[in-house]
Amino acid sequence: MHSTLSSLSFSQATTVPRSNYAFDSHSPAFPLSKPINLRFCGLRREAFGFSSLAQSCSNRVRLSTRGHSKKISASSANNGTPPKSFDYDLIIIGAGVGGHGAALHAVEKGLKTAIIEGDVVGGTCVNRGCVPSKALLAVSGRMRELQSEHHMKALGLQVSAAGYDRQGVADHANNLASKIRSNLTNSMKALGVDILTGFGAILGPQKVKYGNNIVTAKDIIIATGSVPFVPKGIEVDGKTVITSDHALKLEFVPDWIAIVGSGYIGLEFSDVYTALGSEVTFIEALDQLMPGFDPEIGKMAQRVLINPRNIDYHTGVFATKITPARDGKPVTIELTDAKTKEHKDTLEVDAALIATGRAPFTNGLGLENINVVTQRGFVPVDERMRVIDANGNLVPHLYCIGDANGKMMLAHAASAQGISVVEQVTGRDHVLNHLSVPAACFTHPEISMVGLTEPQAREKAEKEGFEVSIAKTSFKANTKALAENEGEGLAKLIYRPDNGEILGVHIFGLHAADLIHEASNAIALGTRIQDIKFAVHAHPTLSEVLDELFKSAKVKAPVSSSPVSEPVAV
Repeated sequence: MHSTLSSLSFSQATTVPRSNYAFDSHSPAFPLSKPINLRFCGLRREAFGFSSLAQSCSNRVRLSTRGHSKKISASSANNGTPPKSFDYDLIIIGAGVGGHGAALHAVEKGLKTAIIEGDVVGGTCVNRGCVPSKALLAVSGRMRELQSEHHMKALGLQVSAAGYDRQGVADHANNLASKIRSNLTNSMKALGVDILTGFGAILGPQKVKYGNNIVTAKDIIIATGSVPFVPKGIEVDGKTVITSDHALKLEFVPDWIAIVGSGYIGLEFSDVYTALGSEVTFIEALDQLMPGFDPEIGKMAQRVLINPRNIDYHTGVFATKITPARDGKPVTIELTDAKTKEHKDTLEVDAALIATGRAPFTNGLGLENINVVTQRGFVPVDERMRVIDANGNLVPHLYCIGDANGKMMLAHAASAQGISVVEQVTGRDHVLNHLSVPAACFTHPEISMVGLTEPQAREKAEKEGFEVSIAKTSFKANTKALAENEGEGLAKLIYRPDNGEILGVHIFGLHAADLIHEASNAIALGTRIQDIKFAVHAHPTLSEVLDELFKSAKVKAPVSSSPVSEPVAV
């Protein structure tokens, strides 16, 4: 478990099928009697208005389980009787990004909705994760640019020595988190979502307790998120041995910091710390850095993000013991060979950041009251996010989304899962295609990806008997990238040449996190390469990197029928 975990992770090795198949994390994909529309669900905006609301929940159509292998649990004589009337149509336990997205969509669908939060609205992402980290990364990006004399000179600019105010940088991150938290709270209140304060727990079927209060709901969503994972043997003091929660406060900038784990979290913080003047040492349990990335993209990223910077690294080792600095002594890190388990080295550094992934926050949820047993802390669910009890049966009216179920530990994936659940409880069957959900690492330059890596695609091709092709384009050929003097970058397309199916897209370069969505939406909508080649991109823009990428692919299948029946004269 100590091997580096990135913020993008799947609960187990599964294959998410394409548009006409359902995905079950516990069994192979199987075709349904008729195609399911796998509509892509994105992260909701902080606030928006609705012109009209859908019909009330009293007219909802309940989903049938016909055609699905899981049995509905008869619920439990020992866990109480389901109520005959309800306080709410939907209760969501956890007001993070996933719970917020589900709540807004539920209101849009006409559901009386409450959300329970025991900490602060916004959850990990807004308060201790992706939001404040982007504020720090915005600073590191500016610093890195100002510190690059070659870059400035190439643009004809002369800049004196750049400096920073640590407290000012920390305040920027904190202020951004506060602003987004306020936006999320106000958007839910404005739309009539009841925000209930207290730690929520399942009391029985369709019953939730928070504080000394008990409320009932037709349907319940667990959206409790995750916390930093700290391996055994590591003593966190919050000052010199820290997690990402502490690092985001930027209480000090160490001269030398070791980062345990080289996934998304570790890479982003290495970008911040090196830009602010720290020396960084990566400690990675696997044999290579950035193990979760496509190997070719990872190799290029290492050449740009690691090698030229004040970073060294140890791979194939565990940090089996880390002791905080005390009594004038530095932080000490004992390194053990991952294969032989023999002691390999001892490091002495000013600080250590533990970036070994995240663990689900599911303790104390009352899952025992409904006969649900977690798996490594994760709540077991099926492809529709329906909770599965210890006997393998579905728990009626109970769902789990986001980091707590472990399918894909990303904030926007949690929101998409929540929206998918709301679609189901309001009568429309919906299965989220997780292979259409993009991920990004906000280093400078950025890394983004959607779908399969090349090794994953070739493994799938070998099993299913189809051919895989690769297309690539360089940012060096893009006018906008060259105008910005940011030509370092690569876009990679993994696809099937027989039918034009997009299997994966990986981008390393300027604004890669923004560019990936054209590919993710194409996968979600089932758009084939031979059709997307005809899309028009503004010139000169970075989006032309994707335009050239799709145009360079060699597809044997003909163009699909145009959805536009007649040309439109302008």
